[in-house]
Amino acid sequence: MVAKITTPKSIEAALNYNEKKVQKGNAVCLHAANYLNDAKNMNFHQKLNGFERLNSLNDRATTKTLHISLNFDPSEKLAENKLLQIASDYMSKIGFGEQPYLVYKHEDAGHPHIHIVSTTIKHDGSRINTHNIGRNQSEKARKEIEKIYGLIKAERQQQARSPGIKAVDAEKAVYGKVETKRSISNVVSAVFSQYKFTSLPEFNSALKQFNVVADRGKEEGRIYKNRGLVYRILDATGNKAGVPIKASSISCKPILDNLETKFPDNETAKESLKPFVKSKLDDCLSQSPSTMKELMEHLKQKNIYTVLRQNIEGRLYGITFVDNQNKVVFNGSDLGKGYSAAALQSRLATGNEKSLTKDETKGGSSGGSAKKEMVQQKQQDKTIPVTAKAENSLDVLLSTKEQYDNTPYSLLKKRRKKKKPNL
Repeated sequence: MVAKITTPKSIEAALNYNEKKVQKGNAVCLHAANYLNDAKNMNFHQKLNGFERLNSLNDRATTKTLHISLNFDPSEKLAENKLLQIASDYMSKIGFGEQPYLVYKHEDAGHPHIHIVSTTIKHDGSRINTHNIGRNQSEKARKEIEKIYGLIKAERQQQARSPGIKAVDAEKAVYGKVETKRSISNVVSAVFSQYKFTSLPEFNSALKQFNVVADRGKEEGRIYKNRGLVYRILDATGNKAGVPIKASSISCKPILDNLETKFPDNETAKESLKPFVKSKLDDCLSQSPSTMKELMEHLKQKNIYTVLRQNIEGRLYGITFVDNQNKVVFNGSDLGKGYSAAALQSRLATGNEKSLTKDETKGGSSGGSAKKEMVQQKQQDKTIPVTAKAENSLDVLLSTKEQYDNTPYSLLKKRRKKKKPNL
């Protein structure tokens, strides 16, 4: 059983996410725990009011929502009463057994899973601490429940859902040329034959998750001028390590000419997969992530690897999605205007502003300015800063031309102050 916990800003957003699935026939609300009425006898607003009554008892807490997904192996056909027993045991073990919570069974994925929505605010107005709850209470509860119900362990599920390509272990490979070549060849051959990409940066985005990069060298260098290509190992910090391997020495011949030959065919093949990737993105965005890091975590759960492209100042200017289920790579802007790096950042910022406005309306003006400063600071921290020079150079391999929107201060013309006429 794989357990995933998020803490959305809004209880309404988490509830709305699940209720929309119910309306579309992709989910069913199985149970309303610690409510006065059964789930089948309540509408959306009655369910929401059950949470908001408790949330109104605490104006200071910024995180009041808990959204959990419990995912089971496709081979596990669990009856609804068994799912409810598992949900009840899990919630008790993480300290939410007395809280009101709703259990939804989702039926729109290839594996059985349930979603649980609850509030962190107790009946006395105090808040349940959720710091590191996923790593501590949830991990312990998950392992205990796996034993009690004989469920397939999370580790086995995650291995089954992985792309099936073993990432290169830089520490082991860099010490010998033979081992380096074997490790790189395995990764490159698999990505070259299985993934659909339409540019060298897209190809590199797929390779990067397995600690490998295709390198053309510097523009003034011999390799670049001769349209050569070498493959390198990336260590844990993104630095190129070990012995470079010539593309022509790998059995599948992933040289630049052969890569470019695949681009037109892949362009056509990618088009039919675009709706599937957009659907996954929409699903993750509907869970109201508050930061880019949180969005990336949601995407990771759907087997999508995300590459952020940043300039030397750490400013995000591009984003690429590698869908390991469909074996396809898309730049955000290729999926549509709403999926570009700028559009996604704007959407995340708007979500934070809406949450802030709602908090200020409930809590009045006192403390509002402090909350606003907190949100503004979070928005400034959304882009993940690039701290290592190696990662900056790697961006050149993973992206196209950088774009800068801000005019340097030194180029701005200073306005001259007009002299006041003497009266």
